[in-house]
Amino acid sequence: MTNLLHPEPRQRAALAGHERLGSDPGNLTPEIPGLRNLIKESWQRSASFKANPDNAAAPLAFDWEQLEDYRRQHPLAAIMPVINKLLVQPSHDSGLLVAVGDEVGRLLWVDGDPTLQRRAEGMMFVPGADWSEASVGTSAPGTALALGRGIQIAGAEHYQRAVHPWSCTAVPFHDPDSAAVLGVVDITGTATAVAPHTLSLVEATVAAAQAQLRVERLQLAAELARKPVRRRSPAAAARQGQGGVEGSLYRNSLQLLGRDQALLSLGGRTVSLSARHSEILALLSAHPEGLSAEELGLLLYPGEGSTITLRAEMVRLRKVIQQLSPDAVPGSRPYRLPLDLVPDTGQVLSCLQRGAHRIALEIYRGEVLPRSEAPGILDLRSRVSSLLREAVLTDGSAESLLKYAALPEARDDVVIRRAALRLLPPRSPKRAAVVADLERLEAELRA
Repeated sequence: MTNLLHPEPRQRAALAGHERLGSDPGNLTPEIPGLRNLIKESWQRSASFKANPDNAAAPLAFDWEQLEDYRRQHPLAAIMPVINKLLVQPSHDSGLLVAVGDEVGRLLWVDGDPTLQRRAEGMMFVPGADWSEASVGTSAPGTALALGRGIQIAGAEHYQRAVHPWSCTAVPFHDPDSAAVLGVVDITGTATAVAPHTLSLVEATVAAAQAQLRVERLQLAAELARKPVRRRSPAAAARQGQGGVEGSLYRNSLQLLGRDQALLSLGGRTVSLSARHSEILALLSAHPEGLSAEELGLLLYPGEGSTITLRAEMVRLRKVIQQLSPDAVPGSRPYRLPLDLVPDTGQVLSCLQRGAHRIALEIYRGEVLPRSEAPGILDLRSRVSSLLREAVLTDGSAESLLKYAALPEARDDVVIRRAALRLLPPRSPKRAAVVADLERLEAELRA
């Protein structure tokens, strides 16, 4: 993770670089002691684009009517509720702005602290403005898109001198199926915008939004599979992004959380699996190295595993997968998937490993295959659920604790409710419901 550990020396180096740069973009000395290489290289690209460091503001790429129409059809419109919940709402009182731009650096949405929004208008950090490197030089949104990864730009590291009072962190947003760059998510403000944890926060939010976009596409694909195929207008296809559902690559995803029957998507086609096939694919996706028939049987069947019954199930499962994608048919000896299958359980565990419990809560839709009694599924269910609960109890806010308490598995969780009660403000209207829940649970324990 990139972070700006020594801001003062880096700011001095960047200011010295600007003194050498002067007012002539072509006067960029290759060796600037203390200037980060990625900044120097971005300045060099900016100079090659003829970007002017003395421009006071970014140019507008859209008028309001054009912007409204473009945003409605852009694929990132579908994930704005996630961005709003995880970044925008917390930013309103924190001295930060949240911006979402398209794949060439044009800002589509800018929201956050109202006072900061008014200040940012002076440099045209507004919806419709072009913040690509070609237009404004080095900035987090444009440079993140140029490098294809998350980046933090502090103060004088910006190419435009008018932007020196600002700092920002940005992460590109990739299509979850085709991996094409769809846009960029940015946090802009003062020093807080480049704090060490900010990049992780934006990366985790982007990961959650990508997961949500994939889920919505899978759900739409499942709905379309149950309906007669009909041609759609180009505008309707554009609203789905990347040519619509039919043109998107639904790669290797498996939804297990809160479902008795998993939803499998391969090669642009989606199917609801039987309960047993759901268990088998959940276990194989959790063991990419493969499992012998005996190992898989023990994980699948309570008591002694039945390899004969397992082989019959595998024959049926291969036929189902063959219809979706012949390249995805599981191998044998050991049983193993020939490609990576990304389950939503893996996404939750990945978020928890990064310390992003809020994102994990957004993805988590309930226990793994709740009705399954397969020993391997019971272990997986317990692991995901217990790690999530532990993370929420250890680091969660009152809101996170209440969100977890609303899950079916937490209906009788006294510890979670007591923890939420300790964190809620004394006059919070939410305290009454928590107290009532605790009284109910204590009464049930006494009965």
